[in-house]
Amino acid sequence: MTAPAQQLKVGAVIITMGNRPEELRALLDSVAKQDGDRVEVVVVGNGSPVPDVPEGVRTIELPENLGIPGGRNVGIEAFGPGGEDVDVLLFLDDDGLLPRTDTAQLCREAFAADPELGIVSFRIADPDTGETQRRHVPRLRAADPMRSSRVTTFLGGANAVRTTVFAQVGGLPDDFFYAHEETDLAWRALDAGWMIDYRADMVLHHPTTAPSRHAVYHRMVARNRVWLARRNLPAPLVPVYLGVWLLLTLARRPSKPALRAWLGGFKEGWTSPCGPRHPMKWRTVWRLTRLGRPPVI
Repeated sequence: MTAPAQQLKVGAVIITMGNRPEELRALLDSVAKQDGDRVEVVVVGNGSPVPDVPEGVRTIELPENLGIPGGRNVGIEAFGPGGEDVDVLLFLDDDGLLPRTDTAQLCREAFAADPELGIVSFRIADPDTGETQRRHVPRLRAADPMRSSRVTTFLGGANAVRTTVFAQVGGLPDDFFYAHEETDLAWRALDAGWMIDYRADMVLHHPTTAPSRHAVYHRMVARNRVWLARRNLPAPLVPVYLGVWLLLTLARRPSKPALRAWLGGFKEGWTSPCGPRHPMKWRTVWRLTRLGRPPVI
């Protein structure tokens, strides 16, 4: 039986490189203003010192950068094994901000009302224009970001996860470092019977950016796409899924340096260890298909 909303304990994990102290402080202030019981926060310095934070915010400083999934996994464990000390964990980018004070309470209510709900993906909106980029709507039909729906993946720096999910399927894949770690967790969660919601009314303000701003973007996107398929898809779907993504990448006509990095990452994905393989059930493939995103695209 699911606990009433008011009884669900909520925590938050924020990873930082220490280079956005003003934005981090604004985010922490917005978390502190959330309605209902206090949200306990852990800030992880991912290979860097943590800037000054308000009293009561826990900090962990890692000697090296473990990447996005590795840093977030450290934050999860700060709440006990698999985050068991709380019922729900928020994951928020350190340059984001919660503009509404009811986001944590909306999360409590969503998880309390739906025992099958495992993950909630927030809507990301530019603080100046209010625009939500298509890539921030985790479904193929992304034209209307104001429509909430069931989805098949979620946004890494703007989400809430029921900690029972981590206890059942494990955390984020450390070795991915950056890119597609959310989809890896989403597919494992869906295969275990959990559902994922995109909620347009749960908003994180975040400046509009391009993912390619990261120097490692093209290589890791390609490498991790291969790892994602090798780890999670039934064998017959692996070449189909990756073949589709190869054709899509070529059709987008990337620059020569970007394509060279992408092809290098694609090759690396096949030749390097991808971690444990747990192919999803065929009924999960069908579930993904019914939700509008069959795992071949």
